[in-house]
Amino acid sequence: MNPAAELLQRELWSSWAGVLRSYAAVHSLGRVHHAVVEVSENQILLRYGTRWLRFEPGSMDSSENGPKSFALTVNGQARIDDTEDEMDLVAERLTREIITA
Repeated sequence: MNPAAELLQRELWSSWAGVLRSYAAVHSLGRVHHAVVEVSENQILLRYGTRWLRFEPGSMDSSENGPKSFALTVNGQARIDDTEDEMDLVAERLTREIITA
């Protein structure tokens, strides 16, 4: 991967972590547990009680649904398996599903 593409992927990864943190905070307000988002260079982990979502470059896994393919696209979208949508919409849906399940 060329340096510009690597920089873009790092920025997308950071943005993905940020929107996950925001929606996790909103959806866990007033609930028994508080959602926690842990971020590293190669993994983002969202935990809520005993449920979790783990993102790695190229894949995601969940305590609820198991592994799927995952990618952040150059146009700012998130792709899970064959479904692609705006990054913030996907982050909101996933955090809502894991926290309110």
